[in-house]
Amino acid sequence: MSTSNTSLPTYDDVAAAARRLQGVAHRTPVLTSRTMDDQLGARLFFKCENLQRIGAFKFRGAYNALSQFSAEQRQGGALAFSSGNHAQAVALAAQLLDMPALIVMPEDAPAAKMAATRGYGAQVVTYNRFTEDREAIARKLAAERGMTLIPPYNHPDVIAGQGTAAMELLQDHPDLDYLFVCVGGGGLLSGSLLAAQTLAPSCKVIGVEPEAGNDVQLSLRAGHIVKIDTPRTIADGAQTQAPGDLTFAIIAQQVSEVVTVSDEQLVSAMRFYAERMKIVVEPTGALSLAAAIDSNLPLKGKRVGIVISGGNVDLQRFSSLLAE
Repeated sequence: MSTSNTSLPTYDDVAAAARRLQGVAHRTPVLTSRTMDDQLGARLFFKCENLQRIGAFKFRGAYNALSQFSAEQRQGGALAFSSGNHAQAVALAAQLLDMPALIVMPEDAPAAKMAATRGYGAQVVTYNRFTEDREAIARKLAAERGMTLIPPYNHPDVIAGQGTAAMELLQDHPDLDYLFVCVGGGGLLSGSLLAAQTLAPSCKVIGVEPEAGNDVQLSLRAGHIVKIDTPRTIADGAQTQAPGDLTFAIIAQQVSEVVTVSDEQLVSAMRFYAERMKIVVEPTGALSLAAAIDSNLPLKGKRVGIVISGGNVDLQRFSSLLAE
């Protein structure tokens, strides 16, 4: 969706989002692991957005965006398209702000995510992610019903809200040398970059995509947005085809590097979280740690931030992935 007439958010927008989210979003814990520190010869700090409301960082951006609706927009309600976490985030934010929500979700979205979205009171409309255009469906419904479309990443208020996760981590640990951030459409990464630029300008921010879905990496190499086919990867939260123009503009200016990891590496990171740290992390949420383990970046002796983006995964799927 084109938003090129929209100005890019700044650190001030992230700070304003943090004020709106105070007492509404959880200030999620930062965990450590001596086992992983020893393995990498570094000190790692895990920002656990899997323990955020709705089980993912997405609640931050959704609530920040919806809380700024006008009275007329609130009456019409919010509409979103999402494979799951943004869906639940908009549904819960709308419920808390007492407005209707309608979510366009792929018919193969994880059952737990779809059930949770409906559980928060949102209406769900499904589509086929391999043959239908979710944005076109969403725009048509928004126009028909007088609802405000809040995209999952390419929106200044969403980006600013997502940046509050890294902001909190950097407030707790201002001297990080590296920060690894999961990348789908780039909302979390671009928001994290805004936070890091002000709070830790010398910190190298590394974006991490699944190998099959490296649209941001390809876009950076090309110097313009590159669109790919819907990637087939277990990281369902990163099955994006292209970054947004807002997210890409921030990432292109500020990111140190974007790296990729395989599905096998994701499963290995998920297993580590479950066995050694006793937390459930969804495949997309494991991108950041998988890259820290396998990226060949010089992490020895460094202080490394790892943003765990979410923990929403069907338990049956979770156990079958770990059993493989």
